[in-house]
Amino acid sequence: MSRIWVERNTSASASVGKQQPGLEKGSRDRSGFASFVQDTAGDVAILFGLMTMAMFMLIGAAVDVGRWLNARDQTIAAIDAAVLAAGRALQTNGGNQADAIKMAKVYYQQATKSRLVVKNDSVSFSVVDNGTAVQATGNAEINTPFMRLAGINELPLLKLTGAEHSKSVLAVGGNAELNLEIAMMLDVSGSMGSGSKLQDMKDAAADLVDIVVWQDQSAFTSKVSVVPFSGDVRPPEKAPAGVVGGLLNSLLGSVTPALSSSWPATRTLSNKTYTKTACVGERMSTEKYSDAVAGTNKFMTPAYTRGGACSTPATGAVQPLSSDKTALKAKINGLTLGGGTAGHVGTAWAYYMLSPKWNSLLTGKMAPVAYNTPKTSKIAILMSDGEYNYTYDSKGFPTDASGSNGNGASSAAQAVAICQQMKNNNIEVYTVGFDLGGNQTAINTLRNCATDASKAYNADNGDELKAAFRDIALKVSQLYLTK
Repeated sequence: MSRIWVERNTSASASVGKQQPGLEKGSRDRSGFASFVQDTAGDVAILFGLMTMAMFMLIGAAVDVGRWLNARDQTIAAIDAAVLAAGRALQTNGGNQADAIKMAKVYYQQATKSRLVVKNDSVSFSVVDNGTAVQATGNAEINTPFMRLAGINELPLLKLTGAEHSKSVLAVGGNAELNLEIAMMLDVSGSMGSGSKLQDMKDAAADLVDIVVWQDQSAFTSKVSVVPFSGDVRPPEKAPAGVVGGLLNSLLGSVTPALSSSWPATRTLSNKTYTKTACVGERMSTEKYSDAVAGTNKFMTPAYTRGGACSTPATGAVQPLSSDKTALKAKINGLTLGGGTAGHVGTAWAYYMLSPKWNSLLTGKMAPVAYNTPKTSKIAILMSDGEYNYTYDSKGFPTDASGSNGNGASSAAQAVAICQQMKNNNIEVYTVGFDLGGNQTAINTLRNCATDASKAYNADNGDELKAAFRDIALKVSQLYLTK
Protein backbone atom coordinates (compact mmCIF):
# COMPACT_ATOMS: atom_id res chain seq x y z
CA MET A 1 0.00 0.00 0.00
CA SER A 2 2.68 2.24 0.95
CA ARG A 3 4.57 1.59 -2.21
CA ILE A 4 1.57 2.14 -4.36
CA TRP A 5 0.83 5.31 -2.64
CA VAL A 6 4.32 6.29 -3.03
CA GLU A 7 4.33 5.40 -6.67
CA ARG A 8 1.12 7.24 -7.30
CA ASN A 9 2.47 10.21 -5.53
CA THR A 10 5.63 9.76 -7.46
CA SER A 11 3.64 9.58 -10.62
CA ALA A 12 1.80 12.62 -9.58
CA SER A 13 4.98 14.29 -8.78
CA ALA A 14 6.38 13.22 -12.08
CA SER A 15 3.29 14.46 -13.82
CA VAL A 16 3.55 17.72 -12.07
CA GLY A 17 7.20 17.83 -12.83
CA LYS A 18 6.51 17.39 -16.52
CA GLN A 19 4.05 20.32 -16.62
CA GLN A 20 6.23 22.77 -14.70
CA PRO A 21 8.75 23.58 -17.41
CA GLY A 22 5.98 24.77 -19.72
CA LEU A 23 4.42 26.98 -17.11
CA GLU A 24 7.82 28.54 -16.27
CA LYS A 25 8.54 29.42 -19.96
CA GLY A 26 5.29 31.32 -20.45
CA SER A 27 5.78 33.14 -17.24
CA ARG A 28 9.29 34.10 -18.26
CA ASP A 29 8.15 35.42 -21.68
CA ARG A 30 5.54 37.65 -20.14
CA SER A 31 7.75 38.97 -17.41
CA GLY A 32 10.68 39.57 -19.89
CA PHE A 33 8.53 41.68 -22.23
CA ALA A 34 7.24 43.68 -19.32
CA SER A 35 10.78 44.19 -18.14
CA PHE A 36 11.83 45.28 -21.62
CA VAL A 37 8.98 47.73 -21.82
CA GLN A 38 9.77 49.15 -18.44
CA ASP A 39 13.55 49.36 -19.04
CA THR A 40 14.57 53.14 -19.65
CA ALA A 41 18.26 52.62 -20.09
CA GLY A 42 17.98 52.50 -23.91
CA ASP A 43 15.89 55.67 -24.07
CA VAL A 44 18.69 57.73 -22.58
CA ALA A 45 21.09 56.45 -25.18
CA ILE A 46 18.75 57.32 -28.05
CA LEU A 47 17.95 60.76 -26.64
CA PHE A 48 21.62 61.42 -26.10
CA GLY A 49 22.32 60.50 -29.70
CA LEU A 50 19.58 62.79 -30.98
CA MET A 51 20.68 65.64 -28.73
CA THR A 52 24.27 65.20 -29.81
CA MET A 53 23.24 65.51 -33.44
CA ALA A 54 21.14 68.62 -32.71
CA MET A 55 23.96 70.19 -30.72
CA PHE A 56 26.35 69.39 -33.52
CA MET A 57 24.06 71.16 -35.99
CA LEU A 58 23.64 74.17 -33.69
CA ILE A 59 27.36 74.45 -33.12
CA GLY A 60 27.95 74.13 -36.84
CA ALA A 61 25.36 76.81 -37.57
CA ALA A 62 26.98 79.07 -34.95
CA VAL A 63 30.33 78.57 -36.61
CA ASP A 64 28.83 79.45 -40.00
CA VAL A 65 27.10 82.53 -38.59
CA GLY A 66 30.31 83.62 -36.85
CA ARG A 67 32.24 83.29 -40.10
CA TRP A 68 29.50 85.23 -41.89
CA LEU A 69 29.49 88.04 -39.32
CA ASN A 70 33.25 88.36 -39.48
CA ALA A 71 33.30 88.51 -43.26
CA ARG A 72 30.31 90.84 -43.33
CA ASP A 73 31.87 93.33 -40.88
CA GLN A 74 35.10 93.38 -42.86
CA THR A 75 33.24 93.86 -46.13
CA ILE A 76 31.15 96.77 -44.86
CA ALA A 77 34.21 98.42 -43.31
CA ALA A 78 36.13 97.92 -46.56
CA ILE A 79 33.34 99.49 -48.62
CA ASP A 80 33.10 102.45 -46.24
CA ALA A 81 36.85 103.04 -46.47
CA ALA A 82 36.79 102.68 -50.25
CA VAL A 83 34.02 105.18 -50.96
CA LEU A 84 35.46 107.71 -48.51
CA ALA A 85 38.89 107.40 -50.12
CA ALA A 86 37.35 107.87 -53.55
CA GLY A 87 35.36 110.87 -52.36
CA ARG A 88 38.48 112.46 -50.95
CA ALA A 89 40.25 111.75 -54.24
CA LEU A 90 37.57 113.71 -56.06
CA GLN A 91 38.29 116.64 -53.77
CA THR A 92 42.02 116.61 -54.41
CA ASN A 93 42.53 115.41 -57.99
CA GLY A 94 40.47 117.98 -59.86
CA GLY A 95 37.40 115.74 -59.98
CA ASN A 96 39.08 112.96 -62.00
CA GLN A 97 36.45 110.23 -61.76
CA ALA A 98 38.56 107.43 -63.23
CA ASP A 99 41.27 107.99 -60.63
CA ALA A 100 38.65 108.12 -57.87
CA ILE A 101 37.21 104.73 -58.91
CA LYS A 102 40.70 103.28 -59.08
CA MET A 103 41.34 104.55 -55.56
CA ALA A 104 38.13 102.92 -54.32
CA LYS A 105 39.12 99.55 -55.79
CA VAL A 106 42.58 99.70 -54.25
CA TYR A 107 41.20 100.50 -50.80
CA TYR A 108 38.59 97.76 -51.03
CA GLN A 109 41.10 95.14 -52.10
CA GLN A 110 43.55 96.10 -49.38
CA ALA A 111 40.88 96.13 -46.68
CA THR A 112 39.58 92.66 -47.62
CA LYS A 113 42.93 90.89 -47.86
CA SER A 114 42.51 89.21 -44.46
CA ARG A 115 38.83 88.46 -44.98
CA LEU A 116 37.65 84.85 -45.14
CA VAL A 117 37.38 83.44 -48.62
CA VAL A 118 34.15 84.54 -50.28
CA LYS A 119 32.51 83.71 -53.57
CA ASN A 120 30.84 85.86 -56.21
CA ASP A 121 32.29 89.15 -54.95
CA SER A 122 30.65 91.69 -57.29
CA VAL A 123 31.22 94.83 -55.21
CA SER A 124 31.99 97.78 -57.50
CA PHE A 125 32.09 101.57 -57.33
CA SER A 126 30.82 104.45 -59.45
CA VAL A 127 30.75 108.24 -59.35
CA VAL A 128 27.18 109.54 -59.27
CA ASP A 129 25.15 112.71 -58.57
CA ASN A 130 26.90 114.90 -61.11
CA GLY A 131 30.32 113.88 -59.86
CA THR A 132 29.67 114.70 -56.23
CA ALA A 133 29.27 111.22 -54.73
CA VAL A 134 30.80 107.75 -54.89
CA GLN A 135 28.37 104.85 -54.66
CA ALA A 136 29.08 101.18 -53.91
CA THR A 137 26.98 98.43 -55.49
CA GLY A 138 27.10 94.63 -55.69
CA ASN A 139 27.43 91.90 -53.08
CA ALA A 140 29.51 88.93 -51.98
CA GLU A 141 28.65 85.51 -50.51
CA ILE A 142 30.35 83.17 -48.08
CA ASN A 143 30.11 79.35 -48.07
CA THR A 144 28.40 77.57 -45.13
CA PRO A 145 30.06 74.15 -44.57
CA PHE A 146 27.69 73.18 -41.74
CA MET A 147 24.44 74.84 -42.76
CA ARG A 148 24.89 73.17 -46.13
CA LEU A 149 23.51 70.00 -44.46
CA ALA A 150 20.24 71.89 -44.04
CA GLY A 151 20.24 73.04 -47.66
CA ILE A 152 21.77 76.48 -47.08
CA ASN A 153 24.90 76.57 -49.22
CA GLU A 154 25.93 80.23 -48.84
CA LEU A 155 24.94 83.51 -47.18
CA PRO A 156 25.05 87.02 -48.75
CA LEU A 157 27.22 89.48 -46.84
CA LEU A 158 25.04 92.52 -47.57
CA LYS A 159 21.30 93.03 -47.59
CA LEU A 160 19.84 92.28 -50.97
CA THR A 161 17.84 95.53 -50.85
CA GLY A 162 21.06 97.53 -51.20
CA ALA A 163 20.34 99.38 -47.96
CA GLU A 164 23.87 98.67 -46.75
CA HIS A 165 25.65 99.89 -49.86
CA SER A 166 27.81 102.77 -48.68
CA LYS A 167 27.82 106.12 -50.44
CA SER A 168 30.25 108.93 -49.80
CA VAL A 169 28.71 112.28 -50.56
CA LEU A 170 30.42 115.60 -51.08
CA ALA A 171 28.03 118.02 -49.48
CA VAL A 172 28.44 121.75 -49.07
CA GLY A 173 25.99 122.09 -46.23
CA GLY A 174 22.63 120.38 -45.86
CA ASN A 175 23.48 116.82 -44.90
CA ALA A 176 26.92 117.93 -43.80
CA GLU A 177 25.30 120.42 -41.39
CA LEU A 178 27.08 123.48 -42.72
CA ASN A 179 25.90 126.81 -44.11
CA LEU A 180 27.81 128.14 -47.08
CA GLU A 181 28.18 131.63 -48.57
CA ILE A 182 30.18 131.99 -51.80
CA ALA A 183 30.96 135.17 -53.73
CA MET A 184 32.10 134.35 -57.26
CA MET A 185 33.87 137.18 -59.10
CA LEU A 186 33.78 136.67 -62.88
CA ASP A 187 35.82 138.59 -65.43
CA VAL A 188 33.73 139.90 -68.36
CA SER A 189 36.36 142.27 -69.72
CA GLY A 190 36.87 142.56 -73.47
CA SER A 191 39.76 140.08 -73.54
CA MET A 192 37.35 137.31 -72.53
CA GLY A 193 35.95 137.52 -76.07
CA SER A 194 38.85 135.55 -77.47
CA GLY A 195 37.76 132.18 -78.82
CA SER A 196 35.41 130.29 -76.51
CA LYS A 197 36.73 131.83 -73.29
CA LEU A 198 33.46 133.46 -72.26
CA GLN A 199 31.48 130.26 -72.82
CA ASP A 200 34.13 128.22 -71.01
CA MET A 201 33.77 130.53 -68.01
CA LYS A 202 29.99 130.25 -68.08
CA ASP A 203 30.15 126.45 -68.19
CA ALA A 204 32.66 126.31 -65.33
CA ALA A 205 30.71 128.73 -63.12
CA ALA A 206 27.36 127.03 -63.78
CA ASP A 207 28.91 123.67 -62.94
CA LEU A 208 30.08 125.04 -59.60
CA VAL A 209 26.56 126.31 -58.84
CA ASP A 210 25.15 122.87 -59.62
CA ILE A 211 27.49 121.31 -57.10
CA VAL A 212 27.42 123.78 -54.24
CA VAL A 213 23.73 124.73 -54.16
CA TRP A 214 21.65 121.81 -52.93
CA GLN A 215 17.92 121.28 -53.12
CA ASP A 216 16.75 121.31 -49.51
CA GLN A 217 17.58 124.65 -47.88
CA SER A 218 15.30 124.20 -44.88
CA ALA A 219 17.92 123.34 -42.27
CA PHE A 220 21.18 124.60 -43.73
CA THR A 221 21.65 127.01 -46.61
CA SER A 222 24.11 127.27 -49.46
CA LYS A 223 24.10 130.63 -51.24
CA VAL A 224 26.11 132.05 -54.13
CA SER A 225 26.66 135.64 -55.22
CA VAL A 226 27.75 136.39 -58.80
CA VAL A 227 29.99 139.46 -59.18
CA PRO A 228 30.76 140.27 -62.83
CA PHE A 229 33.33 143.00 -63.43
CA SER A 230 35.23 144.68 -66.22
CA GLY A 231 36.35 148.31 -66.00
CA ASP A 232 33.78 148.87 -63.26
CA VAL A 233 31.06 147.06 -61.33
CA ARG A 234 27.33 147.42 -61.87
CA PRO A 235 25.52 147.32 -58.47
CA PRO A 236 22.50 145.04 -58.02
CA GLU A 237 19.65 146.00 -60.33
CA LYS A 238 16.93 146.16 -57.67
CA ALA A 239 17.30 148.45 -54.69
CA PRO A 240 16.28 146.80 -51.42
CA ALA A 241 13.06 148.05 -49.86
CA GLY A 242 13.41 151.25 -47.85
CA VAL A 243 16.48 152.55 -49.66
CA VAL A 244 15.49 156.02 -50.81
CA GLY A 245 16.70 156.89 -54.27
CA GLY A 246 17.74 153.37 -55.11
CA LEU A 247 20.84 151.41 -54.24
CA LEU A 248 23.21 153.32 -56.49
CA ASN A 249 22.54 156.67 -54.84
CA SER A 250 22.94 155.07 -51.42
CA LEU A 251 26.31 153.72 -52.43
CA LEU A 252 27.55 157.04 -53.75
CA GLY A 253 26.74 158.96 -50.58
CA SER A 254 28.23 162.46 -50.37
CA VAL A 255 31.52 163.46 -51.91
CA THR A 256 34.36 165.07 -49.99
CA PRO A 257 34.27 168.86 -49.43
CA ALA A 258 36.90 169.28 -52.13
CA LEU A 259 34.23 168.32 -54.61
CA SER A 260 30.63 169.36 -54.94
CA SER A 261 28.02 168.15 -52.48
CA SER A 262 26.79 165.56 -54.92
CA TRP A 263 28.16 163.77 -57.92
CA PRO A 264 27.30 165.79 -61.03
CA ALA A 265 25.68 164.16 -64.04
CA THR A 266 28.55 165.22 -66.28
CA ARG A 267 32.16 166.33 -65.94
CA THR A 268 34.54 167.84 -68.42
CA LEU A 269 38.10 166.67 -68.94
CA SER A 270 40.34 168.06 -71.66
CA ASN A 271 37.32 169.62 -73.33
CA LYS A 272 35.64 166.22 -73.42
CA THR A 273 32.41 165.47 -71.64
CA TYR A 274 32.14 162.46 -69.38
CA THR A 275 28.81 161.26 -68.06
CA LYS A 276 28.10 159.58 -64.73
CA THR A 277 27.16 155.96 -65.31
CA ALA A 278 25.07 153.46 -63.36
CA CYS A 279 28.29 151.73 -62.34
CA VAL A 280 30.91 152.37 -59.67
CA GLY A 281 34.67 152.39 -59.52
CA GLU A 282 37.00 152.24 -56.55
CA ARG A 283 36.43 153.74 -53.11
CA MET A 284 38.36 156.91 -52.28
CA SER A 285 37.61 157.20 -48.58
CA THR A 286 39.62 156.02 -45.59
CA GLU A 287 37.62 152.78 -45.88
CA LYS A 288 38.93 152.16 -49.41
CA TYR A 289 40.04 148.59 -48.65
CA SER A 290 37.52 147.72 -45.95
CA ASP A 291 34.05 146.19 -46.11
CA ALA A 292 32.36 149.18 -44.45
CA VAL A 293 28.92 149.80 -45.89
CA ALA A 294 28.67 152.87 -48.07
CA GLY A 295 27.65 156.04 -46.26
CA THR A 296 28.91 159.38 -45.07
CA ASN A 297 32.66 159.65 -45.72
CA LYS A 298 32.56 156.05 -46.89
CA PHE A 299 31.30 156.70 -50.36
CA MET A 300 31.69 154.83 -53.61
CA THR A 301 33.03 156.69 -56.64
CA PRO A 302 30.74 156.63 -59.67
CA ALA A 303 32.37 155.69 -62.93
CA TYR A 304 32.35 158.42 -65.58
CA THR A 305 32.69 157.49 -69.24
CA ARG A 306 32.32 159.14 -72.62
CA GLY A 307 28.68 158.67 -73.52
CA GLY A 308 27.65 157.47 -70.06
CA ALA A 309 27.78 153.72 -70.75
CA CYS A 310 29.19 151.37 -68.10
CA SER A 311 32.09 149.16 -69.03
CA THR A 312 30.16 146.27 -67.51
CA PRO A 313 27.04 145.54 -69.61
CA ALA A 314 23.53 145.61 -68.15
CA THR A 315 23.52 141.80 -68.01
CA GLY A 316 26.44 142.02 -65.58
CA ALA A 317 24.70 143.56 -62.58
CA VAL A 318 25.84 142.00 -59.31
CA GLN A 319 23.68 139.15 -58.05
CA PRO A 320 23.63 139.17 -54.22
CA LEU A 321 23.63 135.91 -52.30
CA SER A 322 20.95 133.52 -53.49
CA SER A 323 20.09 129.83 -53.28
CA ASP A 324 17.93 130.04 -56.41
CA LYS A 325 19.94 127.80 -58.70
CA THR A 326 17.85 128.68 -61.75
CA ALA A 327 18.33 132.43 -61.24
CA LEU A 328 22.05 132.05 -60.58
CA LYS A 329 22.64 130.03 -63.73
CA ALA A 330 20.51 132.43 -65.75
CA LYS A 331 22.68 135.29 -64.51
CA ILE A 332 25.85 133.44 -65.49
CA ASN A 333 24.56 132.32 -68.89
CA GLY A 334 23.38 135.86 -69.71
CA LEU A 335 26.76 137.53 -69.20
CA THR A 336 28.17 139.58 -72.07
CA LEU A 337 31.51 141.29 -72.58
CA GLY A 338 32.61 144.68 -71.28
CA GLY A 339 35.77 146.80 -71.35
CA GLY A 340 38.84 147.02 -69.11
CA THR A 341 39.97 144.99 -66.10
CA ALA A 342 39.43 146.78 -62.79
CA GLY A 343 40.15 143.67 -60.75
CA HIS A 344 40.35 145.53 -57.45
CA VAL A 345 36.79 146.79 -57.88
CA GLY A 346 35.50 143.29 -58.60
CA THR A 347 37.43 141.97 -55.60
CA ALA A 348 35.91 144.62 -53.35
CA TRP A 349 32.37 143.72 -54.39
CA ALA A 350 32.99 140.03 -53.79
CA TYR A 351 34.00 141.13 -50.28
CA TYR A 352 30.86 143.24 -49.80
CA MET A 353 28.55 140.41 -50.82
CA LEU A 354 29.97 138.35 -47.91
CA SER A 355 30.12 141.16 -45.36
CA PRO A 356 27.47 141.38 -42.61
CA LYS A 357 28.12 145.14 -42.53
CA TRP A 358 26.10 145.42 -45.74
CA ASN A 359 22.95 143.95 -44.22
CA SER A 360 21.37 147.40 -44.04
CA LEU A 361 21.30 147.42 -47.84
CA LEU A 362 21.26 143.72 -48.66
CA THR A 363 18.35 142.48 -46.63
CA GLY A 364 16.39 139.24 -46.28
CA LYS A 365 17.86 136.21 -47.99
CA MET A 366 20.54 138.39 -49.62
CA ALA A 367 22.00 139.29 -46.24
CA PRO A 368 25.29 137.60 -45.26
CA VAL A 369 25.51 136.23 -41.73
CA ALA A 370 27.99 137.51 -39.18
CA TYR A 371 31.63 136.60 -39.47
CA ASN A 372 32.65 133.45 -37.57
CA THR A 373 29.07 132.25 -37.26
CA PRO A 374 29.21 128.58 -36.14
CA LYS A 375 28.70 126.02 -38.89
CA THR A 376 29.10 128.66 -41.59
CA SER A 377 31.81 129.02 -44.20
CA LYS A 378 32.43 132.16 -46.28
CA ILE A 379 34.33 131.74 -49.54
CA ALA A 380 35.45 134.14 -52.27
CA ILE A 381 36.34 132.83 -55.73
CA LEU A 382 38.17 135.41 -57.86
CA MET A 383 38.53 134.64 -61.57
CA SER A 384 40.32 136.79 -64.17
CA ASP A 385 41.99 136.34 -67.53
CA GLY A 386 44.50 139.15 -67.36
CA GLU A 387 46.42 141.83 -65.53
CA TYR A 388 44.43 144.28 -63.41
CA ASN A 389 44.97 147.54 -65.26
CA TYR A 390 42.02 149.89 -64.76
CA THR A 391 41.84 152.52 -62.00
CA TYR A 392 40.11 155.87 -61.37
CA ASP A 393 40.96 159.28 -60.10
CA SER A 394 39.15 161.01 -57.25
CA LYS A 395 36.55 162.48 -59.61
CA GLY A 396 35.58 159.19 -61.22
CA PHE A 397 37.57 159.61 -64.42
CA PRO A 398 39.43 156.56 -65.65
CA THR A 399 43.13 156.94 -64.93
CA ASP A 400 44.15 156.41 -68.53
CA ALA A 401 42.24 159.62 -69.34
CA SER A 402 43.23 161.83 -66.40
CA GLY A 403 46.65 160.45 -65.64
CA SER A 404 45.86 160.61 -61.94
CA ASN A 405 45.30 157.65 -59.66
CA GLY A 406 42.88 158.46 -56.86
CA ASN A 407 44.23 155.98 -54.34
CA GLY A 408 47.83 156.21 -55.47
CA ALA A 409 48.11 152.45 -55.95
CA SER A 410 47.77 150.07 -58.86
CA SER A 411 44.69 147.94 -59.35
CA ALA A 412 46.75 144.86 -58.49
CA ALA A 413 48.10 146.37 -55.25
CA GLN A 414 44.62 147.47 -54.19
CA ALA A 415 43.21 144.01 -54.94
CA VAL A 416 45.83 142.32 -52.77
CA ALA A 417 45.09 144.77 -49.93
CA ILE A 418 41.37 143.96 -50.15
CA CYS A 419 42.12 140.23 -50.24
CA GLN A 420 44.12 140.57 -47.06
CA GLN A 421 41.15 142.19 -45.34
CA MET A 422 38.95 139.29 -46.45
CA LYS A 423 41.41 136.76 -45.07
CA ASN A 424 41.56 138.70 -41.80
CA ASN A 425 37.82 138.09 -41.50
CA ASN A 426 38.26 134.35 -42.09
CA ILE A 427 36.96 134.44 -45.65
CA GLU A 428 38.63 131.67 -47.58
CA VAL A 429 39.94 133.07 -50.88
CA TYR A 430 40.37 130.97 -54.03
CA THR A 431 41.77 132.49 -57.23
CA VAL A 432 41.62 131.25 -60.83
CA GLY A 433 43.80 132.72 -63.56
CA PHE A 434 42.59 131.92 -67.07
CA ASP A 435 44.90 131.93 -70.09
CA LEU A 436 47.40 134.22 -68.40
CA GLY A 437 50.32 132.95 -70.45
CA GLY A 438 53.56 134.33 -69.09
CA ASN A 439 52.02 137.41 -67.45
CA GLN A 440 53.82 137.08 -64.15
CA THR A 441 52.25 140.23 -62.72
CA ALA A 442 48.77 138.77 -63.15
CA ILE A 443 49.89 135.40 -61.82
CA ASN A 444 51.48 136.98 -58.74
CA THR A 445 48.42 139.13 -58.04
CA LEU A 446 46.11 136.13 -57.93
CA ARG A 447 48.60 134.03 -56.01
CA ASN A 448 49.00 136.74 -53.36
CA CYS A 449 45.25 137.11 -53.07
CA ALA A 450 44.63 133.40 -52.42
CA THR A 451 44.51 132.09 -48.87
CA ASP A 452 47.43 129.80 -49.70
CA ALA A 453 49.19 128.32 -52.74
CA SER A 454 46.84 125.32 -52.89
CA LYS A 455 43.94 127.70 -53.53
CA ALA A 456 45.53 129.53 -56.47
CA TYR A 457 44.75 127.96 -59.87
CA ASN A 458 46.16 128.78 -63.28
CA ALA A 459 44.12 127.36 -66.17
CA ASP A 460 45.54 127.50 -69.69
CA ASN A 461 42.40 126.43 -71.54
CA GLY A 462 38.67 125.84 -71.16
CA ASP A 463 38.99 122.26 -69.92
CA GLU A 464 41.45 123.30 -67.23
CA LEU A 465 39.19 126.18 -66.21
CA LYS A 466 36.24 123.82 -65.75
CA ALA A 467 38.46 121.43 -63.80
CA ALA A 468 39.62 124.28 -61.54
CA PHE A 469 36.08 125.41 -60.72
CA ARG A 470 34.98 121.82 -60.10
CA ASP A 471 37.99 121.22 -57.88
CA ILE A 472 37.10 124.29 -55.82
CA ALA A 473 33.49 123.15 -55.56
CA LEU A 474 34.60 119.76 -54.31
CA LYS A 475 37.17 121.18 -51.90
CA VAL A 476 34.66 123.44 -50.20
CA SER A 477 32.39 120.44 -49.80
CA GLN A 478 32.13 118.41 -46.62
CA LEU A 479 32.63 114.68 -47.11
CA TYR A 480 30.24 112.39 -45.25
CA LEU A 481 29.11 108.79 -45.42
CA THR A 482 25.58 107.63 -46.00
CA LYS A 483 24.01 104.19 -46.39
